Amino acid sequence: MDSLKTLLKQSISIFSFLFILLGNKQASAKTPKTEDCVPKSCGNSLNISYPFWLRDHQPSYCGFPPFVLTCENNDSKPVFQVFDLRFYVLDIFYDNHSIILTAVEFFDPCPFPNTNYTINSSSPIGISSLNKEIYFFRNCSNEIDLSRKYKKIGCASGVRAPEYFGGLYGGSGTLNQVDLAKAGCHLYVVPVIEYPENSSEGLAASLKRGWMSNWTELFCSDCLDSGGGCGYNETSRDFMCICPDQVQPRICRDAAKKKKNILIGALAAVGFFLLCATGFLLYRQKKKKKFSPSSKSLIQNASFMPSLKDPEMVSAHLHTHLFSYAELQKATNYFNTSNELGDGGFGTVYKGKLQDGRTVAVKRLFENNCRRLEQFMNEIEILSRLRHQNLVSLYGCTSPHSQGLLLVYEFVPNGTVADHLHGPRAAEGILTWPMRLSIAIETADALTYLHSVNPPIIHRDVKTCNILLDGSFHVKVADFGLSRLFPKDVTHVSTAPQGTPGYLDPEYHQCYQLTDKSDVYSFGVMLVELISSKPAIDMTRRRSEISLANFAVTRIQNGELEQLVDEGLGYRSDHATRKMITMVAEEAFRCLQSDGDMRPPIKEVLEVLKAIESEGHKVEDGGQGVEDEAELLKNSAELTLSPNTVMNNWPSSTSITPHTRNIRNDVRIQES
Repeated sequence: MDSLKTLLKQSISIFSFLFILLGNKQASAKTPKTEDCVPKSCGNSLNISYPFWLRDHQPSYCGFPPFVLTCENNDSKPVFQVFDLRFYVLDIFYDNHSIILTAVEFFDPCPFPNTNYTINSSSPIGISSLNKEIYFFRNCSNEIDLSRKYKKIGCASGVRAPEYFGGLYGGSGTLNQVDLAKAGCHLYVVPVIEYPENSSEGLAASLKRGWMSNWTELFCSDCLDSGGGCGYNETSRDFMCICPDQVQPRICRDAAKKKKNILIGALAAVGFFLLCATGFLLYRQKKKKKFSPSSKSLIQNASFMPSLKDPEMVSAHLHTHLFSYAELQKATNYFNTSNELGDGGFGTVYKGKLQDGRTVAVKRLFENNCRRLEQFMNEIEILSRLRHQNLVSLYGCTSPHSQGLLLVYEFVPNGTVADHLHGPRAAEGILTWPMRLSIAIETADALTYLHSVNPPIIHRDVKTCNILLDGSFHVKVADFGLSRLFPKDVTHVSTAPQGTPGYLDPEYHQCYQLTDKSDVYSFGVMLVELISSKPAIDMTRRRSEISLANFAVTRIQNGELEQLVDEGLGYRSDHATRKMITMVAEEAFRCLQSDGDMRPPIKEVLEVLKAIESEGHKVEDGGQGVEDEAELLKNSAELTLSPNTVMNNWPSSTSITPHTRNIRNDVRIQES
């Protein structure tokens, strides 16, 4: 046994040498460097790190552009500016993506609001539904109507106060719109963490204490888990993971792979060395041929491992065909980069060819961890029960216990709608207006199917990057990793908001309530993309136009649709096209209402789009279509149940009327 101890000591020495080599390999780093993005503070010991970054103290790639903070005049609190509003940052909770803000003017001697602080959907940060609200009424023409219910408020001693009336609004209370209309006031709403009546310090202290806001996670946790640092790629205008040796789109895949390969090689070499040495010693000591207790235990445990069970049983459990990892490795030429079709938020997709001759798309999830496994199983569960001509077909997958998580789909050759609208294939100009309208109809048809199956399915990530086009440019909706089964007997599902910035339903983002109307909002953004050929989020546009949804709603409200439409679609030159685009813009406007109850169901949207296509064909064929645009818009208004058309100035659906929601059938789901 002394010989065996010597061998073990030698093995430990080999391991130490290999880890030293690994450490030296990882020591080299390229710019951008993670050390440039170490957390900074602004006087109040509050650490500033991704997605936030501190101007003049950190490089701009250390955070997401809209999340820039400034230290002004050595102020103890960093300042966060959203459009024309300026806020103090009081605290940041990176684990649950929350931040406490308060208006800078609330630290004045007379801390009253001069605007509403309900940040709109185009802002990178939303208001948490956990806040309470205070109402302020100013410049009232008839104060008597208010003084019966609300008290007049003032400033600190010696400071002249503006003419405000203040009233507290409880979670179950309602604001009497009749009284407010009679009083003729301007209403300002301020969110607060705590009501003044619950604080011994009063109204000013409640305003200074601020409110809770939140943001959507932007891939950072996955990057950190892989050993990288989070940053923003200013060239591609997207998230980047700053790895020890290079920059990666999402996680340090190559670095982790190199480290894993070296460790596997080291373990294999040492294991083989120990196996041979142990066998030699056992032979010399003439032991009886039998299993040791530890070996018996290993075999017994292995018999219960799902990965070693009958593959047919695993396949039946997953309701889909089970591929071996080795088979898919070979099909994709060992995941050769030349076979890459795309690189999404959760994995890279490769083109492959199976042994039976079928060309397939193989999605390789970035990391084989619990979160990825959940998305992997979710997509299999969703797609294995669906059959629709406009949904991508799932051919199979690997075992959840295999070397990697792989999903195998039908190959869809013409890329994504995003590729053709504003991506690498946009210059080809393939998508004419009739094709775009057909894409909208087929996508709406697929979503209608999802919302009508039992139980209904909410896609939750409808976007042009997830709409594939086959050889005949027909739609194949893909990527169901975030999708959710939706019980029929509930009004909504309460869950942490997940999705893509620019497409995320603002009501879902603020209230944590997922409904089928969340997909309708995302589809509305897609309709605007089809009309404009612009991406949903573009940091190079003017601040008020960064969000395409916000940009579109503003243009449609102001009767400036021409400034939104892609000039190459024939909007100015072709009468029929102009009329169809106008009506589709009207439907997009309905889908983009901030109040989910104001949006039409996707089935109604589908019917309207089909009617628009049919009406357009009548005009093109010289049939009995409408004579002029006003008449066509009138017909469109009747189809969409809308009181006006996009040629008029539309009132926004945003109002001060609180909407009563049915929360009795709330279902809560815990998500990471």
